Amino acid sequence: MITLVEHTSKLIKGSLSDVLEGKTIALGITGSVGAVECVALARRLMRHGAEIQTVMSRMAQKIIHPYLMEWATGNPVITELTGQIEHVTLAGKHKEHVDLLLIAPSTANTIGKIANGIDDTPVTTTASSAIGAGIPVIIVPAMHESMYDHPAVIENIKKLKGMGITIVSPRMEEAKAKIPEVETIVDYVLAVLGPKDLEDKHFVVTAGPTRGWIDRVRFITNPSTGKMGIAVAEELIRRGASVSLVLGPTTEQGPELAEIHKVTTSQEMLDTVMSELSARKTDGLVSVAAVLDYTPSRMEDSKMVSGAESLSVELVPTKKIIEAARKAHKDLFIVGFKVESGVTDEELASRARTKIEAGICDFVVANDEQRKGVAFGTDTNAVLIVGAKDYTKSVNLAPKREIARHIVDEIVEKMK
Repeated sequence: MITLVEHTSKLIKGSLSDVLEGKTIALGITGSVGAVECVALARRLMRHGAEIQTVMSRMAQKIIHPYLMEWATGNPVITELTGQIEHVTLAGKHKEHVDLLLIAPSTANTIGKIANGIDDTPVTTTASSAIGAGIPVIIVPAMHESMYDHPAVIENIKKLKGMGITIVSPRMEEAKAKIPEVETIVDYVLAVLGPKDLEDKHFVVTAGPTRGWIDRVRFITNPSTGKMGIAVAEELIRRGASVSLVLGPTTEQGPELAEIHKVTTSQEMLDTVMSELSARKTDGLVSVAAVLDYTPSRMEDSKMVSGAESLSVELVPTKKIIEAARKAHKDLFIVGFKVESGVTDEELASRARTKIEAGICDFVVANDEQRKGVAFGTDTNAVLIVGAKDYTKSVNLAPKREIARHIVDEIVEKMK
């Protein structure tokens, strides 16, 4: 006799984080080709701890088979509404309802039906129940661009926003309004369901390298990719904060929910940070960017001639962003980052603590670029979080998204 155990697909739950632990999400899938992304989407949400219950329209089942989503989530898929009143079981006015209804992808047809209270598919009927029960709803449109630009669709999306429904903007490519990247959708879910311990707070975050121009075609820089700063910005947003991300030259994309300011030089980064700090009430500055300590004293007006036996470039120190920010904003919460090379943890902490003792930073995140998997150009990091009064916390090698969670945990704790 076979004893049934929990579906093996659920073994991945919480493998990235536990931020969605205890949360149940109803994933509504409709008849857009974007439905092919739903396996990856469901499993990404599960990796953050969520339980996924899938609801599919008849047309969605012609694109991906319900068995695939059952495999992905480890739960039976709702493909029709029966005497079990599945829509109410999932999204009715009772204590056991789901925490969120995520409709991804959503066709123009589904958007129109939900906006006008028409519920003739499992997805739209579940949506009607969720809206009436006050359950958060996120809708991710995906269709051809010509349909997305139809005045009625535009009006229906506006109506949905008026109901308090979150709309995730599609990627506009190849004359199509495509379903966004999985990580973008997950960010929206985490912003809705994640802890709101930084709600109504605003942060300025710097990320990436800066460049010091020698002439019109040459510059000095460093290997920073901006991944760590972007991860911190994403985590702040997930915790309810609004973020202005000042991003140096990198191929990495900042989070869609951030206000992104792209800069190139150290001076541009400084000017943008100071402008942002003055433009609105800001609660914190997280200075992750690898800003050049020295930059060429002048930039040649044209390309320098090649072939010389030697070339001397005078370097001058750049202004420290955190020092300028502290001087202008005495009460600003400031997190600094410090990279060292080939030092012990004791020396790393000692060097990081100088900025705290000088009254510039509230705490400093330090790492050693010589250690494997740490600092520039990696998807992982290992850091030492250094605070006042000999406080240190070591965070072992982990994905930068996980490192960011530890950093933001410290921000939340120290800003209380």
